[in-house]
Amino acid sequence: MPIIKSAVKRVRRTKRQTLKNRIFKDRLAEEIKKFEKLLEEKEHDAAKELYPRVQKLMDLAVKKNIWHAKKAGHKKSRFSKMISGAAGMVKKAATATAEKAGELEKKYEEKEEKKPAAKKPAAKKAAAKKTTPKKSTKK
Repeated sequence: MPIIKSAVKRVRRTKRQTLKNRIFKDRLAEEIKKFEKLLEEKEHDAAKELYPRVQKLMDLAVKKNIWHAKKAGHKKSRFSKMISGAAGMVKKAATATAEKAGELEKKYEEKEEKKPAAKKPAAKKAAAKKTTPKKSTKK
């Protein structure tokens, strides 16, 4: 336990702040879960009505330094895509990209099998440094 008076006060303040942050985080998580559940159940109208409230809570979390701004931005972007139905299109694009990557990988492996193993060139030795004898300054 702290001995200094200001440190004791800081411990009390930290407990209060931690409790407030915990309550806010729980409320935010609960709203996000409701929103995601509505999306899973394909109730897009209800999700659209809930989205502004979720978005407002995320912005408030950033303002209170509970969440990082980029985390909130990522989630808001993802949720807006889900609402607009673009999530299905994104999944299709991702699978198409993965298929193309698989095809390219196969072609690359075939080329590697055909090539003989290349030998590494021998390392060059560094040239020896020439030293000159020191001249004496004594007479």
